[in-house]
Amino acid sequence: MHLAVDPLGGILDLPQIDQGMLLRAGEGNRERSTRLLWKSVSGWHRFRMLVRLALLLLLLSPSGALAAPIQLRVDMSEATRRIVHAKLAIPVTTDPVTLLYPKWIPGEHGPTGPIANLAGLRVLANGKEVPWKRDEVEMYAIHVLAPQGTKKLDVALDFLISGDEEGYTFAASSTSRLAVLNWNQVLLYPAGIPLEDLVYEASLTLPPGWKYGTALPVAHESAGKIEFRPAPLATLIDSPVNAGEFFRTITLAPEIHPRHVIHLVGDSREAIDMTREEEEHCSNLVREALALFGAHHYREYHFLFTLSDHVPFFGLEHHESSDNRVKERSLIDDDLRVRSADLLSHEFAHSWNGKYRRPADLTTPSYEIPMRTDLLWVYEGLTQYLGWMLAARSGLLTPEQARDYLAEIAADLDNEPGRTWRPLLDTAVSAQFLYGAERPWSAWRRGVDFYDESLLLWLEADGIIRAGTHGERSLDDFCRLFHGGKSGPPEVKTYRFEDVVAAMNAVYPYDWADFFTERVNRVQPRAPLAGITHGGWKLSYVDSASAYHKSLEHARKRVDLRYSIGLYLTDEGEVLDVLHGTPAARGGLSPGMKVIAVNGKQFTPDVIREAIRAAARSRNPIEVLTKNGEFYGTYRVSYAGGERYPKLVRVAGASDLLDRDLAPHTGPAGHAAR
Repeated sequence: MHLAVDPLGGILDLPQIDQGMLLRAGEGNRERSTRLLWKSVSGWHRFRMLVRLALLLLLLSPSGALAAPIQLRVDMSEATRRIVHAKLAIPVTTDPVTLLYPKWIPGEHGPTGPIANLAGLRVLANGKEVPWKRDEVEMYAIHVLAPQGTKKLDVALDFLISGDEEGYTFAASSTSRLAVLNWNQVLLYPAGIPLEDLVYEASLTLPPGWKYGTALPVAHESAGKIEFRPAPLATLIDSPVNAGEFFRTITLAPEIHPRHVIHLVGDSREAIDMTREEEEHCSNLVREALALFGAHHYREYHFLFTLSDHVPFFGLEHHESSDNRVKERSLIDDDLRVRSADLLSHEFAHSWNGKYRRPADLTTPSYEIPMRTDLLWVYEGLTQYLGWMLAARSGLLTPEQARDYLAEIAADLDNEPGRTWRPLLDTAVSAQFLYGAERPWSAWRRGVDFYDESLLLWLEADGIIRAGTHGERSLDDFCRLFHGGKSGPPEVKTYRFEDVVAAMNAVYPYDWADFFTERVNRVQPRAPLAGITHGGWKLSYVDSASAYHKSLEHARKRVDLRYSIGLYLTDEGEVLDVLHGTPAARGGLSPGMKVIAVNGKQFTPDVIREAIRAAARSRNPIEVLTKNGEFYGTYRVSYAGGERYPKLVRVAGASDLLDRDLAPHTGPAGHAAR
């Protein structure tokens, strides 16, 4: 016997049979596949196996379209109390019925469907309540024991909105003034029906006076209730809604068709007061992206921009919209604005890279089937590069900020001890648990480095193309070839590693397969910095922090001393990480401690920085008093190198290709930049 992980994520005790034959048989002949498995097992396993096989075949063997659309009525009138009510009317085509709650949410790269917050589930057939049972292995499957011949199930459920301010869509999504709705949280869908054949007619009720934004086409609305046009399940889940008391919609790049808008909702009226300059930068983002890709794959595009201190900071991509959540004062406070400067550009670029072009193993026929994330260095990594580049080209980042952004991630990755044992590929494969990993020891464990390290990787690829073609071609040409195509409504074109290599070779013949394999699949003790050098710059360290670095520290409430004594802590002294092999590590400091005093003086960010400067003059160890749980201790950190902060400096005699690449490519300045 051996363990085989089935497409539902459960474990089947299968004998060593040709499982591929079993699944192929299941696609066209349920009876044949059942006989094959039945002959291979005996005893008490048979009943358990048949229950699991039935659920598996429901996913693999479509049973035809429903007789009518599924009706979904969502009531957000109590969203301010962190509860959403939903009712569904689901036509039935099979007996018994299995209903599924979406588990693997596109863009979140893991089984993040928040089923733990599903409550108040009731199922009725012919007006009478019927029993249901959760599958004991696949927890996202609900088996309904409806009377034979039932044609429709009426389902009622509540979704309990989390109060956790850390996480993604499963975390906090409402306050007393606003809410964000992700449809996957408030629905069930029948197993055995192809996703494209599952059509939902959805409606939404909002609190009185609230306005909303979404890419989902509206049929009509009145008195706080919105009726949407029928939409396939995939489109519904791909179309979140933001809504609130303080709401504003701005049309971007009005001269461009199709329509692009940004829907701002905030916890205060001041929060959504976007300046004309910011509006123009966002309009430039639309212009620059369309110039880069040469085509679009949406009917309209809607930026959902939620500003609150009580929802997590993140973005999630969709074909025709993006769900962007930032701190309440991000349009007011310069430090907060800098922190989120590339968020809109990153999520917008995903409409092409991640939604239109998508790794084949991230494209599954059911939300219950696990996704394989090994190509996230393309899906997220290339998008990280594009988001940074487009933010600079559009003005969301100044040229200096864009260079400082690059210096920060280059230094972070080049000083990361975990890269001595963990290849970049494994950070992508492990994404589903690295996203939620704790901060302590993250430099040794590594985190979701397929974002920032892949930015450096694609920057290096851009430099190779530019050098090899004497500046005639660049990664822009790859993006237009790979992500462009013909403009139209949303569609998905999948790819594998070989397709990426072929497209790169079409732009510039090179051993791209080896280039990517060497940098992604194998352990690399140093970060890939050649792209910076190709651009005419190099990573250096200076004794004063850049304005960009200071903004990040203030926005995050952090003190970043990783490149001097190896310490990363909050502005209140909580030690978040200590880099292996650094003076702080050799001195005995560790994550989880709290710095109380430095050289006998109560801790503040300025006090510890002054201690580092003083040690450079006196050559005396820095004395650090810490609290570790209920215990206190004093540690000596021997270091005399002074403050060190990352900075890009020009390479003498080299052409400044980096600034040229980051310059606007549209408008009057764009002609010179090309």
